[in-house]
Amino acid sequence: MTKARIHKNIIIIGAGMAGLTAALYAGRMNLSTLVLENGIVGGQIANATGIENYPGFAKVSGKELMSNLQAQAESFGAEIDEFDMIQRVQLKSTPKLVETDEHIYEADVVIIASGMNRRKLPLPEAGRYANKGVHYCELCDGHMYQDKVIAVMGGGNAAVDAANFLSKYAKKLYLIHRSQLRADEISQQKLLENTKAAVMLETEIKALHGEGRLESIDVFDKKSNQESSIAVDGIFVNIGVEPNSSLFAEELELKDGRIPAGEDCRTKIPGVFAAGDIREKEIRQLTTAAADGTAAALLAEKYIVKLQGGKSEW
Repeated sequence: MTKARIHKNIIIIGAGMAGLTAALYAGRMNLSTLVLENGIVGGQIANATGIENYPGFAKVSGKELMSNLQAQAESFGAEIDEFDMIQRVQLKSTPKLVETDEHIYEADVVIIASGMNRRKLPLPEAGRYANKGVHYCELCDGHMYQDKVIAVMGGGNAAVDAANFLSKYAKKLYLIHRSQLRADEISQQKLLENTKAAVMLETEIKALHGEGRLESIDVFDKKSNQESSIAVDGIFVNIGVEPNSSLFAEELELKDGRIPAGEDCRTKIPGVFAAGDIREKEIRQLTTAAADGTAAALLAEKYIVKLQGGKSEW
């Protein structure tokens, strides 16, 4: 089948905070804009149940915040396609090429805002229990464990927040982490005061067991040097994230999986920008992702105008 070739001013790869903010600004500047997303529109933050550090909101769910941003971007003409998977990119050409399952897109600018995914449970049997007791999205799958025994693996804010959220379903909840908690004090205190929750630190998960689905886990207590088995119905894994950058590895230099780019989000390839968590930087917050999306879109417009021999209006 011959694929249709379609030209866009800007193609944005990723529909998280950075990508949707870029789409909002690009749409407002009357640039033909397409956002490609192969996961959840809204990115990882769409799973957050209560965001309290985004300016202008005392508390807002990730789903509500990102749904509003998506609606804003679409209201200014940005298109969002979450079903057409990207097969390859060609970033050094002019125009740039992005080939998906259905189309070949030509773009003046590509903004990479592909973000990160949760790191998988590093046990050989983890795949056997995928969605049969092993999960990575508490907001998506937590409701399946009403009055069940739930374990959460991890020690950062994502893990502790997941444990606090899942406690409303669980009859018993274990938070298991191989060292000490790194989450903020408020989240930790909330969990520690929960009578349903047991926090197991300096503890490693060694194996998963079950006929057809997860039934128990083996854990090793490093303090006592003892191994034991815990009956659980499900485990939610929050042990860090991995940048979604493999698609660009042949054309862009990567640093620890992320794309080097300055505060202007420009990469070494003219017309290619990196925004949000995929960009190599020190601070990664919702606000900095929004700032990246803004900068990338505005500077993309300047690049396009220069490419076309005109003058930017801002």
